[in-house]
Amino acid sequence: MKHILVIASLLAANVAGATPARMEPAALRQVAEQFLQVQTAGLPGKVTVSVGAVDARLNLAPCPAPEAFMMPGARAWGKTTVGVRCAAPSPWTVYIQSQVSVLGSYVAAAVPLVQGQAIEDGQLAMMQGELTALPPGIATDKAQLVGKSSSLSISAGTPLRVDMVKAKPVILQGQLVKLVTKGNGFAVSAEGKAAGSAAEGQVVAVRTGNGQQISGIARLGGLVEVAF
Repeated sequence: MKHILVIASLLAANVAGATPARMEPAALRQVAEQFLQVQTAGLPGKVTVSVGAVDARLNLAPCPAPEAFMMPGARAWGKTTVGVRCAAPSPWTVYIQSQVSVLGSYVAAAVPLVQGQAIEDGQLAMMQGELTALPPGIATDKAQLVGKSSSLSISAGTPLRVDMVKAKPVILQGQLVKLVTKGNGFAVSAEGKAAGSAAEGQVVAVRTGNGQQISGIARLGGLVEVAF
């Protein structure tokens, strides 16, 4: 009888430590959640990750190293899908619907803004909201907008995108400018007339006195930097 009890105990221990017969849904969700936590680590504001349910009827073979991934072009923002796959010993792939919520600050118009109007700090307000529910390119810092001009008329309370404004030109069309080329130990300059308007850092075409057209980077003070 003692031998039977010992054998029974060993069998019970083997069963308790045996490899599971399938990949558990909870384990799949954990892999997806950990992946999203890493992907969203640098996002501004308070990030909340929610991983959807996995069909309990799935019968996936156990995997020693499941790998989470996202489809090309997808990102951990708003409604998204995370894939979890196994390479060996039995290849399989499953997709899990997930949600990434980001509660953070964004910039809105505190007063109506007229098209072409230069934007000042006092005309902007910082708001709190769900950033993933707002349009892409939403401004999260007043510095992205102050000093620029509105490219359209905007009503008060409207969340502001960075593409709603344009930088003030530092070079105007027809303006006389100085072309500057710098190299290792030398600098060359010439004068010309701007063929168009451009903001700081934008490319602008300049027509020189001999009719040649040269492109360079617009800078403050009527300068245009030309790459050597």
